Amino acid sequence: MKPRVHGLYYNPTFVTPKEREAVVSWLSTLRPIWEERFSDHNPPPEGESQRWLLRPVYWLGSWQFACLNYYCPPSGIAHRCVKAEPFPEVLAQMVSKIEIMSRKIFMPSEVPEGWKLNVCLINFYGSKIEDGKRIDTARVGEHKDFEPGPVASLSLGERALFQFVASQKAGDPAKVVSEQWLDDGSLQVFGGNRWKKQFFHRVQRVDRKGGFQFPIQVENFETRRVNFTFRYVPDAHVSRYRLLPADARSDVKRYMLQLAAGSKFFASELK
Repeated sequence: MKPRVHGLYYNPTFVTPKEREAVVSWLSTLRPIWEERFSDHNPPPEGESQRWLLRPVYWLGSWQFACLNYYCPPSGIAHRCVKAEPFPEVLAQMVSKIEIMSRKIFMPSEVPEGWKLNVCLINFYGSKIEDGKRIDTARVGEHKDFEPGPVASLSLGERALFQFVASQKAGDPAKVVSEQWLDDGSLQVFGGNRWKKQFFHRVQRVDRKGGFQFPIQVENFETRRVNFTFRYVPDAHVSRYRLLPADARSDVKRYMLQLAAGSKFFASELK
């Protein structure tokens, strides 16, 4: 399937039924965590308050803790990415196919030297349960992915409305430039200056029509969509937990302890 426009590729049936079954089985072994946006050594800016992220998350390859301010080259590189678990075999095989395909559909100038999809953010979309009430948090606000090269996204569960938007004057609604419903088992890849640098992107909403529910180990949360976003971070920019500066280690230690409770990898990183 060819890109509908240069830099945007969508395949609604990329994930096979066998691959989907394997991924869902593996997901049931994870213990995603909730993160707060700020920390003791990275307090909220003046006028803002501490807040939880909208959804539970899990990272593979390297973990970009929110309170470490994510990875944002060229200036935001040091101590932003903490070594994390490798991809399970089923994801590694799909990533290999995506990398081969991406090198064919993007120009060499759009794929940096050394590019590989070596980090994955797993977002769990659904509803928080508070006092017996469901609070829907299935959305993501406007942002950019600053990791170099093409970005790939695999979706499972309810379809989601993914939009590229142009920033407007303060107070004006963002202008939708392109949108795509991301279906269960679909792959989306985007790259190039236009889609990576010029426009923001967001998940505007997630349907409920398909009746999808995933058995994710997160207390008081119902997951109806899971998204895997694969990106590239140079290996030299990934730190082991024990090599982080003391302030950064202190800020993320509670998350590392939570992860270690369900992961041999993170338990070993704390030793």
